[in-house]
Amino acid sequence: MIDGVVLQVPLLDVPWEHFAALVIAAAAGGAFGAAVGALPAFVFTGFVVLLGEGLAALAGPGTRYNELASAELASGVTGVVGFGPVTGPHVGFAAGVAATAYAAKRYPEMEPDWDYHFGKDILFAFGTKPDILAVGAAFGVLGMLIARLFGGLGVPIDGIAFSVVATAFLARLVFGYPLIGAPAGDGYFDMTPFERDELRDDGSERPAVEPWLPQQYRWSGVAAIGLVGGVLGGWTWMITGTVFMAYGISAASLLFLNLGVANFPVTHHITLGGSTFAVVAGAYAVSEPTLMVVAALGGLVGALLGEVTQRVAYAHSGTHVDPPAMSIAIYTLVIGVLFLLGVLPNAGYLAL
Repeated sequence: MIDGVVLQVPLLDVPWEHFAALVIAAAAGGAFGAAVGALPAFVFTGFVVLLGEGLAALAGPGTRYNELASAELASGVTGVVGFGPVTGPHVGFAAGVAATAYAAKRYPEMEPDWDYHFGKDILFAFGTKPDILAVGAAFGVLGMLIARLFGGLGVPIDGIAFSVVATAFLARLVFGYPLIGAPAGDGYFDMTPFERDELRDDGSERPAVEPWLPQQYRWSGVAAIGLVGGVLGGWTWMITGTVFMAYGISAASLLFLNLGVANFPVTHHITLGGSTFAVVAGAYAVSEPTLMVVAALGGLVGALLGEVTQRVAYAHSGTHVDPPAMSIAIYTLVIGVLFLLGVLPNAGYLAL
């Protein structure tokens, strides 16, 4: 503050003192994501968002929780903590992804018993290695800045999802990985080299193609889980009024994937697609069964976009670029643009 005037940070709409604190917190959040590993960091996101959205559901009109101002508390838990510098996926998870890409180049001797390139092992926790934590801190700050910048500019997209994708591609460039990678077989969409157990021709003993989820890449299965997850996301929003509760459940459920439960699906881009499509459809006052059909469509779109993007951007290079984040970024961008063009009555959960 100078002569009674609060200095604002351009495009971020916060006083500079708060912005400085935000940068420090994002650096710590990013370092923590590198320390515990990208996927465990995202599981924390799920638990915190689930807590916040649970409070939001309890704080609805006519409840005693609303009288205790729990609605404000709930929004703070989800937005400021769950999607903030503490456990926000654009901070902790994205930093863990970048740290893994760095460590695979800098410390190949650390490589675990992992079939894919070490740079994709987002389950790996790096503990207290200072340089790896520094990489996490740097990418945590960068992820926060990208998301807030997009929010400040009013870009019609989920800025957090976009930030996760952008920093993952940047990590590939910074640490010397192919941006996309050369496909094996008959192009980017061909997963049959993996099914034939073909190996890369560089002597690495890695699969020639590395599908993001070996248990979740066949189109029929992807579509099936998309329809199921979409309905559950739509139902959860319809009953609770919270868009992100199903997302929180899906994210928290990845604890089981992290613990090695076989065939466990990844669904947060799917359940969020279901709840988001339901929010749009709800503006038309459609019947509840119709709302469920639209939610199923949203889950299907989320699932198929995740599979399309993994086949192009994940399977052929050496680091993790998150298919769910790519999926969410794409369908929220389409919804946001259609809203701005006047085609849709609302932009889902985007604040446009």
